Amino acid sequence: MTAPAPGREVWSGAATGIGSWPGTDPREAAAVVVGELTDLPHLVELPARGLGADIIGRVSALLVDMYLDTSTTGYRLVSRRGTVAARARDLLAQDLDALEEAWERAGSDVTRPVKVQSAGPLTLAAHVELATGRRVLTDRGAVRELAESLAEGLARHAAEITRRIGVPVVAQLDEPSLPDVLAGTLKGRTILETVPAVPDPEALDVLDTTIRGTGLSVAVHCCADTFPADFLRRSAAEAVAFDVGRVRRSDLDGLGELFDSGTVPILGLVPATAPASTGWREYAAPAVDLIDRLGFPRKVLHSMAVSPVCGLASASTDGARAALRSVRDVASAFAEEADTL
Repeated sequence: MTAPAPGREVWSGAATGIGSWPGTDPREAAAVVVGELTDLPHLVELPARGLGADIIGRVSALLVDMYLDTSTTGYRLVSRRGTVAARARDLLAQDLDALEEAWERAGSDVTRPVKVQSAGPLTLAAHVELATGRRVLTDRGAVRELAESLAEGLARHAAEITRRIGVPVVAQLDEPSLPDVLAGTLKGRTILETVPAVPDPEALDVLDTTIRGTGLSVAVHCCADTFPADFLRRSAAEAVAFDVGRVRRSDLDGLGELFDSGTVPILGLVPATAPASTGWREYAAPAVDLIDRLGFPRKVLHSMAVSPVCGLASASTDGARAALRSVRDVASAFAEEADTL
């Protein structure tokens, strides 16, 4: 029997990963993630495998009736499926097989959800080209088609995982380029091209088109230097992931409103290069400091999720494993000791 689809509560108090992992072996990666992340394991991404495995190329395995291929300057929309999309689909199938095997070996509880990740529609539109070579972001119609195609693809992707291992699925949209999209700071592909800022209402509509179209509980992850807290608070996302170490004084008001809104914060606290000897208290300290600066009682940490500061592709395998253990330790401490920190 399949468990009911999770809502916002699935993020609250969870220890999870951002997505990427070192190396090229999906079975080894899946075994570690399923074993270490008992709250919210994720389908691992392995960008070291190259074309079709990176944050943009991987999406070519998800899009419905839209296809990506490579050009001399990056990924480009094309009219039919080519070698990039075929490779991305093969790699994703390997990842799903590895997850299924790891799940069966672990004897995992059917009620434990799994998280999948994808580049969000705005970051995708910022980095994929039209046939003309211009960024998709410069064509409103193409942006909407991309957002809708991604939503349908993620819904199908989630359904495939549920079919394979009988668990509910949640999604994370990675939007590292969101601040540049909103600020109009993306450069054109040529000196003649300009990429104007996308107004907040229009950008919000694009993001929410994908979020709502998936039918899933969705978190948005943004680890850029500028964190658009107010924008994400107004989105349909049920959780928001960010690097606590990048928070600036100017972000505090927006973060306070985000926390007050009921959106679940996913606190990025453990770096990929963290020394193994570091204890959970050192990783927890920036979160405690942030809560104090915002004027919230420390007990609110009970309801916040914990993750690495970003993906772990740059770590060693042992370092990535240690990072997940530290994430789990911090989340456990918040659940059990937040009032006394």
